[in-house]
Amino acid sequence: MNMNFERARYNMVNQQVRPWEVLDSQVLSLFEHIHREDFVPVRYRKFAFADLNVPLDHDQVMMRPIVEGRMLQSLRIRPDETVLEIGTGSGFITACLAHLARRVVSVELYESFLPDAERELRDKEIGNVEMFAGDVMHGWQPEQAHDVVVVTGGMPEIPEEFRGWVNPGGRLFAITGEAPAMEARLLTRLDRQEWRDESLFETDLPLLVHARQPAEFEF
Repeated sequence: MNMNFERARYNMVNQQVRPWEVLDSQVLSLFEHIHREDFVPVRYRKFAFADLNVPLDHDQVMMRPIVEGRMLQSLRIRPDETVLEIGTGSGFITACLAHLARRVVSVELYESFLPDAERELRDKEIGNVEMFAGDVMHGWQPEQAHDVVVVTGGMPEIPEEFRGWVNPGGRLFAITGEAPAMEARLLTRLDRQEWRDESLFETDLPLLVHARQPAEFEF
């Protein structure tokens, strides 16, 4: 049985994403026009529009569409801004960010994800993305601070160095805490020292690799 991707896409936007308070027309347009199924592993393509974390290799996932939508909406990315994405994964969010921002730098721990993500972006004529293989928990750092930092994996808490990667006036999106009740947060850097920390919603997401607290391994 062939899946009707256009019908499934319409239902995802109007029955999942929009009812979850994602009303930003620009974000909804991204979900309507960027073909999410192209970024999903072939064996899971029938789940491309389902309300679940789609499995990727290395025990990674694509976030639920409703979480992606709320995240993109909360960041209010402007066309002149630069974005650092921590965790390229399938490249779908990378593509969304690239449509919203002037430039995207995306770093991925698993280098094997990058060729497929790069191919999809190239096929979609998205040219304002730089991709790197690296581990943000063990030494990888961006060359400069960015207006927006997006973390696509969970963390017990936000590392202090991540805050240093955000320009004054910039925003950082992260999902913190412990499963199953983790918290999506938007941090806005008001100036060098001051931050506004907003709790957006509860969700659940696998932790970034190496983001586990060392205390877990002490006996």
